[in-house]
Amino acid sequence: MLVVGFGSGPLQANCYLLAEADGRPCVVVDPGEDVAAPLAAALAEHRLVPAALVATHGHPDHVASAAGLSAAHGVPLHLHPADARLYDGDSVPLEAGIFAGLDVDVRPVPGHTPGSVVLGLETAEGGRLALTGDTLFAGSVGRGADAEAVRELLAGLPDDTVVLPGHGPATTIGRERAGNPFLAGTGA
Repeated sequence: MLVVGFGSGPLQANCYLLAEADGRPCVVVDPGEDVAAPLAAALAEHRLVPAALVATHGHPDHVASAAGLSAAHGVPLHLHPADARLYDGDSVPLEAGIFAGLDVDVRPVPGHTPGSVVLGLETAEGGRLALTGDTLFAGSVGRGADAEAVRELLAGLPDDTVVLPGHGPATTIGRERAGNPFLAGTGA
């Protein structure tokens, strides 16, 4: 699986592109503020075509560029219905399913916003990814996130699951279990 990520906008929110490989359709996750230039560069470099836009929640730093990208590429933004009021553009309900050939699991974790979700994927190579938006960061949880709900959600995830957060560096569930004070007692 190809995973490309970059920070954008004043809050350096992470935007991710997920695809089976170079030259394939891709999913754009959290197309926030000021993503046009870095997104265009990444799409060109990897010969990707957006097949879906997906948001982990509806805050502007994660969806500000979605309407323009949706119009430019003819693909909708998939957003949890509880966050539709936070987004000015058109969206469709975010549900688990196949996006750009990738099987994406959607786990609601309300708290940071009513419609906050964690996206889960298993790679063809046997790896696991959790795109956590502003629910879980390296060493912390997001503002307003319900720590108990985060613990319950992550309790069953294996330690080697790679966490791709909405801000900051990637981490793993194992690293967060060992060092994140909000995840104490969440062994697999």
